[in-house]
Amino acid sequence: MSSNNSQYVSQFFVFQDGKPVPVKIRNYTENDFEELIQIQRECFPPPFPSELLWNHEQLTNHVTLFREGALCVEVNGRLAGSLTGLRVNFDPSHPFHSWEEITDCGYIRNHHAEGNTIYIVDISVRPTFRKLGLGKLMMQAMYHVVIQQGVDRLLGGGRMPGYHKVSSTYSPDQYLHAVVKGELRDPVISFLLGCGRSPIQLVPNYLEDEESHNYGVLMEWKNPFIN
Repeated sequence: MSSNNSQYVSQFFVFQDGKPVPVKIRNYTENDFEELIQIQRECFPPPFPSELLWNHEQLTNHVTLFREGALCVEVNGRLAGSLTGLRVNFDPSHPFHSWEEITDCGYIRNHHAEGNTIYIVDISVRPTFRKLGLGKLMMQAMYHVVIQQGVDRLLGGGRMPGYHKVSSTYSPDQYLHAVVKGELRDPVISFLLGCGRSPIQLVPNYLEDEESHNYGVLMEWKNPFIN
């Protein structure tokens, strides 16, 4: 099923300090670019390389090549985070790839309109809004897109930033197994598990990330309407 250029808008409330505040999840547009780049600065401050933050060319590609996969969240009218995806053809029997390969370094020029999988490029939430569950809400919104687009799954590679703390005791496989069993908690993998994602493959050299020893965990959410 190909994209039909439908607009995503979902409005509801979350509770902040015990009080309901209005939230909107929608497709981001060119008018949001400067604020999205600022959110990246807040999420990835120095010494994170500034050249790895979103740039205008990448964001332009997101909203022109696959607008349905370009989502953002507002809290009380203020932009608080974003989630970006593209469509790819994924073969579970050949799962190995790097983040740069499958996302075109975030430029998504390899977006395939008939791809069987929505692949997560990036998720960012402003630090001041991280207690509101916005990341999980945006992920659930992208599940709606998976169903609307009629693709097989949502997929993405999760970092294992807690791994470096115990790498002398656990192999990467053992660490992932312990996180899934609840014996250890990882900031990213545990979050993705809580979003309904399931690990399907540990991938070496997924991205340059000292904390994860360059490993990523492919985690999927399968479209419940496609067996």
